Amino acid sequence: MKTHAQAVVIGGGVIGCSILYHLTKLGWTDVVLLERNELTSGSTWHAAANIHGLHDSANISRLQHYTMNLYNSLEEETGQSCGVFQPGSLYLAQTEAREHQLKLQAAKAKLYNMNFSEITRDRAEELHPLVNFDGIRCIMWEPDGGNVDPSGVTNAYAVGARQRGAEIHRFTPVTGTKQKPDGTWTVETPKGNIETEWVINAAGLWGREVAALAGIELPLQPTEHQYFVTETIAEIDAMDRRLPSVADRDGEYYLRQEGKGLLIGAYEQDMKFWAENGTPLDFAHDLFADDLDRIMENVMRAMDRVPVAAEAGVKRVINGPMIWSPDSNVILGPVPELKNYFVCGGIIPGFSQSAGMGLMVAQWLTTGEMEYDMFPWDIARFGLWANNKDFVKAKVQDQYAHRFAIHYPNEERAAGRPLRTRPVYEMQKEMGAVFGLNYGWEHPQWFAGEAGAKDTNGFTRQNWWGPVGEECKMLRERAGIIDISNFAKYRCKGPGASDWLNSVFANRMPKGIGRSCLTPLIGVRGGIAGDATVTRVAEDEFWIVSSGMAERYHKRFFDAVPLPEGTTFESHTEAMCGFNVAGPKSRELLQRLTNASLATEDFPFMRSQQIELAGVKCLALRVSFTGDLGWELHCATEDQLRLYEALIEAGKDFGAGPVGGRALMSMRVEKGYGSWSREYSPEYFPHEVGFDMLCKMDKEFLNKAAAQEAMSKPTRENLVLIHIDEDAVNASNADATGGEPIFKNGKGIGRVTSGTYGYTVGMSLALGYVRTGTAAPGDEVEVMVLGQPHKARILHEPPFDPKGEKLRA
Repeated sequence: MKTHAQAVVIGGGVIGCSILYHLTKLGWTDVVLLERNELTSGSTWHAAANIHGLHDSANISRLQHYTMNLYNSLEEETGQSCGVFQPGSLYLAQTEAREHQLKLQAAKAKLYNMNFSEITRDRAEELHPLVNFDGIRCIMWEPDGGNVDPSGVTNAYAVGARQRGAEIHRFTPVTGTKQKPDGTWTVETPKGNIETEWVINAAGLWGREVAALAGIELPLQPTEHQYFVTETIAEIDAMDRRLPSVADRDGEYYLRQEGKGLLIGAYEQDMKFWAENGTPLDFAHDLFADDLDRIMENVMRAMDRVPVAAEAGVKRVINGPMIWSPDSNVILGPVPELKNYFVCGGIIPGFSQSAGMGLMVAQWLTTGEMEYDMFPWDIARFGLWANNKDFVKAKVQDQYAHRFAIHYPNEERAAGRPLRTRPVYEMQKEMGAVFGLNYGWEHPQWFAGEAGAKDTNGFTRQNWWGPVGEECKMLRERAGIIDISNFAKYRCKGPGASDWLNSVFANRMPKGIGRSCLTPLIGVRGGIAGDATVTRVAEDEFWIVSSGMAERYHKRFFDAVPLPEGTTFESHTEAMCGFNVAGPKSRELLQRLTNASLATEDFPFMRSQQIELAGVKCLALRVSFTGDLGWELHCATEDQLRLYEALIEAGKDFGAGPVGGRALMSMRVEKGYGSWSREYSPEYFPHEVGFDMLCKMDKEFLNKAAAQEAMSKPTRENLVLIHIDEDAVNASNADATGGEPIFKNGKGIGRVTSGTYGYTVGMSLALGYVRTGTAAPGDEVEVMVLGQPHKARILHEPPFDPKGEKLRA
């Protein structure tokens, strides 16, 4: 076994082997994989190994299609069979909501040239004559769907990696991972140590244990999961072709042909945790005792759908472990608190995503960033707060039991909450706040007017649509008070503060005390990794406000530039809270609570002051994400409740009150403002989002060369604001929410990133990207709301206050 390697992959399941294979494909051949037992141990070997292409996330769909298409070429390349069967998959909708979901996915498939489309019942019966299609509203057909052999795929990756120079050592458990002062690692095993630049934890069921060797805790929890294979079914035995799989997710089971019988599996409500205190080190190719009674309710629905299954005996039962994250997505990425330690764990649809996941990991390691924005997979989406075991168990239980439930736009699931609350939480709850989860914090989405109200969920307008409109009207006509404590807040202080911030951010930092600037943070490939408002509050002190959900993600960028001696950069997100008071009466409302002059000549737009409001010391910034006259007010967390009470009481005389996050969404889209993780991400370059003027190329900043190269080329796509036709919207009772394809003359040209109803302007609106040269302001397009074409027009300017007169009043 070699003693030095560029990277060491820990774990010989399908994901570890895929990572190793893709590293070698991208040129890293001095790589080693260590497996504590045999390849495929743990969860890989007993997986049902179904493959499918479509996902609600467009980028995950791209990676799943890459995975499906790779298996056949992997066989050819390596000579190792992957056991690929692709008889196709039938997707069934029993409910209107499922029909909406499938039709939206079909529209996305058309945009991305993927093969997924609606078929008739007659055609479906030809494809699968054993299915009873009664009660089915909509049937989609994916010709490439099917399944693979878990061991075959894993060994094919392993063969491919070895052919390019990688080493694989089985029966070589990792007993220690120790980081050296220079950031490199020593990986310890009974067979000797390996010095390496990168450690990749792909240990699957043992991901928690391997992480603990490096002092890391991961929010993962294993469960039991069952499926069974029937004896031979005569009707299948008589066929000369393989039957397509059946995805009847409203029935909460999965079903496909296996041999001459059927494989049926389920995610039952009565789920069962396993290994809560750690995965046994002697576990390998083991299974649990059968417990089919626990999934029988789901199985009965499968038998109703495919009646011949009811007459077949059970040939084999598989009850094995799988390991979950709190949202059932993989936990992937370099650990922000460590150098050169990469995690890839908690994978559920491993054989649909294995190649795409391996490619993304290899891209990140070899180039520093993935080609796609994969924040939904990034370990940084969870802060250290997510390691609360009760929270993890509650979330995993909810995800398992609702594995096939639709994730609706704006849906907020209650499991494991509340976890993190601020001092105003109880008061907001009494006022009828309906909360969402934002980086672990409870955050008001809208105010129902009665305590205990809850969201309804769906693709069409829900119970919150009217109340959110009233909040928007209140703020636009009078004033509103928005809790912005979920924003990330930082303080940079010291003699090198200005120079350091200039070397991190693309814009030039404000020189005058009390002045602010908006600035991009540039990614490794030159895209928009973030945006922030930076305010100079003293000669050697700056206040930075950015996306709260990206705080741990942005730590990687901040840590990439060493701080000058005597200068500090600290998060104040927990120590400080904030409110945005906005609207035409906001100045009068606030003036009642302070002696400081808020007149425009004394407190102009994009300026800041330290003031007192109702006796509470605040940093006041003359900015507002609503696009209206307003101030951001940041105070100590212990003063939050006192300030909120004063603002709410003062607002009564002006007809002002609390406003939630959904109203803010509506108002910022009316103004054409983008938001990080929607309009702004590393996939988009500065000149594509209108940030090119904020990148000062006459100074050095993080990843400047990449930004310069990106902006030297024509735009690939352009950010536009779209007005969707009112008749179409009224007919569907639905607005765009994000992800909907945009078509022009029958050709896909882009997709929506944010969608909402603009209550102030009376327009259904969508922000999105269209390919350069395909459409311009004034052009008519079609937005596929609910997967159906809705006539729309690209706007020349934002419909609300296009010249910014209200903002600067």
